[in-house]
Amino acid sequence: MGRPLPRHPLVLEINTRVWLHELSARAGRAVGLGDVPPAALESLAARGYDAVWLMGVWTTGPASVAEARRDAALWDAYRAALPDVTVDDVVGSPYAVSRYEVAAGLGGGGGLAAFRARLDHLGIRLLLDFVPNHTARDHWLLAEQPEAFVRGRRQDLAATPSAWFETPAGEVVACGRDPHFPPWTDTAQVDHGAEEGRQAMRRELLAVADQCDGVRCDMAMLLLPDVFARTWPGRAHDGVSFWPEAIGAVRRRQPGFLFVAEAYWGLEPRLHAEGFDCTYDKAWYDRLREGDARGAAAALAGGAEGPCRLRFVENHDEPRAAAVFGPRLPAALAATLLSPGLRLVHEGQIEGRRLRVPVQLRRRADEAPDPLALAAHEAVLAVLREPAVRDGVFDAWEAVSAGGDDRSHESLVAFSWRQAGAAAPACLVVANIGGDGACARLALPVPSGPWRLHDAADGAVYERDGDEMRSPGLFVALRPGQAHLFELRPGR
Repeated sequence: MGRPLPRHPLVLEINTRVWLHELSARAGRAVGLGDVPPAALESLAARGYDAVWLMGVWTTGPASVAEARRDAALWDAYRAALPDVTVDDVVGSPYAVSRYEVAAGLGGGGGLAAFRARLDHLGIRLLLDFVPNHTARDHWLLAEQPEAFVRGRRQDLAATPSAWFETPAGEVVACGRDPHFPPWTDTAQVDHGAEEGRQAMRRELLAVADQCDGVRCDMAMLLLPDVFARTWPGRAHDGVSFWPEAIGAVRRRQPGFLFVAEAYWGLEPRLHAEGFDCTYDKAWYDRLREGDARGAAAALAGGAEGPCRLRFVENHDEPRAAAVFGPRLPAALAATLLSPGLRLVHEGQIEGRRLRVPVQLRRRADEAPDPLALAAHEAVLAVLREPAVRDGVFDAWEAVSAGGDDRSHESLVAFSWRQAGAAAPACLVVANIGGDGACARLALPVPSGPWRLHDAADGAVYERDGDEMRSPGLFVALRPGQAHLFELRPGR
């Protein structure tokens, strides 16, 4: 199903439970995935999304809901995001999966199938979550195949009750964990050091893959054998990695299936080697957040021919971009969504929402749209409709000092897109991700003669000479957080 994705697709992440809750409130009736209003889907196509990632569709069981309602620290986060939060608003983490079946309250499997078919009609592909490291504490596998999980002794449970739990059958099972953080108390850790655990999750992955066009794999690096061994020291591991065989099994059934890895710690190249199409680029986000333009420019210097990276200014795990970047948002946004890779937009980001919604909630607070965020996104989305930006040739450019001892150019990131076979850029992006004004020159390979530069960011038009743009280079001056989105065309 679905059209082939372009080389650099635009993907929207939707918090499914919150989205459907708001659609239901507006419609005055319960809205599930199978009966989303046509206008809501048509707006996705109008904005140019190539794929939709529905976050949080799977069934969350009562044990996970109870844990989410019991945790005092989580309640602090709930109240910060939703001051009038109630117990009914807390519906458990979507990453504590009890069954890979669409929750009945979201429309069930039939609703998802209908939603996918409607997306396909619009030329949009569907991505879903797969959570391989752990399951919910009440996942059916715990009763039917406890050997697929990391099991312990009663002494373990007594020593660290926050890291272990007892099943109804009397098994002591570890809570899922990342080695750098406390355990996730609403989950059960799958044993990826043993074939039983890997085989069980391969079956789950195949079931998920039958329902979508691609998966975003939660905390994918935790399954690498050496990472798993460090997380669970002293436990046997047969040295077999989950991903190559699991990805191969899916691809034998669906050759065009997309695998995206949530990954950190510099392990992204290993996950690409094991079969992933695309991996998170958290380092990129951190550079933008810190205003490290030189680091961002270095990341782009290699061009667009390397492994695909997923770039974002926010997602459900990160603070809202409008709150993090403030007036620097236009530059961060342009540098991210117009650079190569999978371009991720988080639902609510375009309107400039500032409150991050904990994933355990089904409802969020009302927020007034932010005009700065709206304008910046509309400008970038307009540029993304250009064929050269979606499937063209990417070139990174070095911004050099405009003269003298001025070093403000070090706050700039500059790159362009051109049609295959063309020498001159069709679109030039210059973004000032620093906190001060900056100016620079950019030596561009354009023919002699007049050129017209139209800035999609603010509508301004500039007339420049090709010889000057080649040497000494196009002069640019930008305010803090400003981005130029130039369309270049020969003048008259």
